[in-house]
Amino acid sequence: MTRRDWQELDWQRAAPADSEEGRAYLEVAVGPDDQILMRESNDPETVVVTTRAKWEAFIKGVKAGEFDDFADLAEADEPAGK
Repeated sequence: MTRRDWQELDWQRAAPADSEEGRAYLEVAVGPDDQILMRESNDPETVVVTTRAKWEAFIKGVKAGEFDDFADLAEADEPAGK
């Protein structure tokens, strides 16, 4: 599969329906051989490829709260009053 073929995939964007134009969002697509491809919407030429098994393990970890510490760090960095 070439970079040109990636454009033909059905990319799913992780963005709310009222998302702002120009903001970067994660996009995910399923490629040949069940590969999972990921990119940022504002940089579609840079694509990360992983396996279905690794993607499913990642999603399972997200659902189990394994990455909640990262979210807590981002919220702690915001100035008071926001």
